[in-house]
Amino acid sequence: QVQLVESGGGLVQAGGSLRLSCVASGRTFGGYAAAWFRQAAGKEREFVAAITSSGGGTAYADSVSGRFTISRDNARNTVFLQMNSLRPGDTADYYCAADSTRPNMAGRRYYFEYRYWGQGTQVTVSS
Repeated sequence: QVQLVESGGGLVQAGGSLRLSCVASGRTFGGYAAAWFRQAAGKEREFVAAITSSGGGTAYADSVSGRFTISRDNARNTVFLQMNSLRPGDTADYYCAADSTRPNMAGRRYYFEYRYWGQGTQVTVSS
């Protein structure tokens, strides 16, 4: 079992940047695929970005492609989400997710593909 803790959220103006971090504990994180999802108020949780266990494969939602970058440092048991050119529509709670099955499969975009979840970090983008 792995525990996930997100950090890095906050309030930023439109056009600004934030870097989210997700630190894993409990198991060696290098054997887990990971992803970021987000949930805005009154909306369903949606996929943002995913990364394979090695970091060699990534996938993004169309809405963030070209603005967000997912990466990981397995030596530090951490996954990152660099968010640039933020928009008010990016306002949401952001959740880190991980799973140890099929860790090298790229493009895992569905919440049910991930067993472990963090508590979330809030991102607010003002116009």
